[in-house]
Amino acid sequence: MSESHLSEVEKTLLYISEARERAGRAVNNLEGTGAEPHLIAALEATEQALADDHRKLMQRTFFAVPSSDQERLPV
Repeated sequence: MSESHLSEVEKTLLYISEARERAGRAVNNLEGTGAEPHLIAALEATEQALADDHRKLMQRTFFAVPSSDQERLPV
């Protein structure tokens, strides 16, 4: 992975993290103002989905075994 490739992955991870934080703040704001339960549930689900996406991207990039190395591993 080149430095520019790594930079793109890191930027994407940062944007996902920021979106997740924003969704969490929105949940707190909506709960505090008595918003409709379906709005709160939707934002909570979105926050969890973003956390899952962040974890998956980390696993698929930083912790992935390149395919050429994968072929050499014993089964």
